[in-house]
Amino acid sequence: MRKKIGIFGAGNVGASLGQLIVFTGLADLVLVDIAEGIAEGKALDLGAARPIYGSDVKVAGGTAAALIQDADLAVITAGITRKPGMTREQLLETNAKIVGQCADAIKRYAGSAIVIVISNPLDTMTWVAAETTGFDQKRVMGMAGALDSARFRHFLAEALGASVKDLQAMVLGGHGDEMVPLLSYSTWQGEKVERRVSPEVLNKIVERTKNAGAEVVAKLKTSAFYSPAAGAFEMIKAICNDEKRLLPCSAFLNGEYGVKGIFVGVPAVLGKDGVEQVVELELTASEKQLFEKSCAGVRASVERLKSIKA
Repeated sequence: MRKKIGIFGAGNVGASLGQLIVFTGLADLVLVDIAEGIAEGKALDLGAARPIYGSDVKVAGGTAAALIQDADLAVITAGITRKPGMTREQLLETNAKIVGQCADAIKRYAGSAIVIVISNPLDTMTWVAAETTGFDQKRVMGMAGALDSARFRHFLAEALGASVKDLQAMVLGGHGDEMVPLLSYSTWQGEKVERRVSPEVLNKIVERTKNAGAEVVAKLKTSAFYSPAAGAFEMIKAICNDEKRLLPCSAFLNGEYGVKGIFVGVPAVLGKDGVEQVVELELTASEKQLFEKSCAGVRASVERLKSIKA
């Protein structure tokens, strides 16, 4: 039996992710959006593309949260997006309410689902989803590292003049300005990129990776959507197909890396049960310090939200 995936938010990210799901025939799809006609119209449009894709998955959309009934996986993309000059943290209070409503619907209609959060500020919104649903934290995660690592690999491939398929690189920490691109684990066909690219160029790539989202916002006047959708799809495919992929994502830490009680970007094994293992990498002293600083930023964001709610 095919899996069923429900997506909250039929905007740019949700619709782009939906197209990937329908195109590949990975699962039946439901789009939910509070804007009348948006989810239904995009579902109809995607459904009409099925004969061209050769995909027999079912596609539906509407405003009713009950449409996600018994979904195996639920994705939250809903929320306001960044405008030029805005940080992800400036979305905190508004998006917490929206994500909380989506998470409450997931708890009500799809109590066995695995949840992936894309809404910003991502790590804090993942915490909101976990708190609201009360699900085992292994079944709740945020899409961040997959996207940030892809951006990192993209910039490294350009600098090397190499195929992105031959680059391995990873970004840890919170999905924000203090994310931590790991040069010590960045390789081109097994060779460290530090042996191929100058420190000056690598430093520029690291900074550009951290600010890649803002760079897109400055040009598009709204948040990125193709690459976040692709990052989420990579995670969804790993879960639906039980691939046991090692992918960076915002996962709950319970002592790993010396951190407890928050969701933050770390390498995790994703399979049918969600986050099946958090993998602890041996970080350099500098990377460890930067990771701890990034985690402190995520914790501060969560505490700020708690104080607002109180």
